[in-house]
Amino acid sequence: MAKFLLSIKAQMNEALQHSEADIISALRQGDSKALEIIYKQHYPAVLHFIIQNNGTDQDAKDLYQEAVIILYEKLRQEHFLLTCQIKTFLYSVCRKLWLKRLREKGKYFGKLEDFESFLPLEEDELGIEENEQKLGAMATAMEQLGEPCRTLLKDFYISGLTMQDIAEKMGYTNADNAKNQKYKCLVRLKKLFFEKYKKFEV
Repeated sequence: MAKFLLSIKAQMNEALQHSEADIISALRQGDSKALEIIYKQHYPAVLHFIIQNNGTDQDAKDLYQEAVIILYEKLRQEHFLLTCQIKTFLYSVCRKLWLKRLREKGKYFGKLEDFESFLPLEEDELGIEENEQKLGAMATAMEQLGEPCRTLLKDFYISGLTMQDIAEKMGYTNADNAKNQKYKCLVRLKKLFFEKYKKFEV
């Protein structure tokens, strides 16, 4: 019986690793489905951490978005190897970013309430300053994008609405039409981003 349970546990661990490997591979290719998965799976832990450490829902969303960008940029580096689970990396990045913000605001009092294991990351290895510049360019591009694209992209990537939900909310005839509009919005957003920050590739 013990051997059977160990076998089942090993199979579950193997499946988990395979799943993470698939997600990492998809992220390297810029697959939006992979982004959806990690938002749904790992954002709640970050939200809980931020709320318990004097932050807000919006703080958590901003930090998580930045952490995902950092992960994406790291995975695009040829020799980068992720040596921990995606959840641990994202939580660690958000923790580092939030600690930085608390110190800047004079609201850090020597201790953070942690709810997950984390890595002792350094700002220079994360490229935080560089990514903050990119986020600034992206925020400007989003503002210039205008409606309905701004709401559509936020509903899909941040609020986690399905294309069917968005179609009903915004008056598209069906989910496919909403999906086509999302694609057009992304093309426009990338163009605006390039204009604001030509130094980086998307």
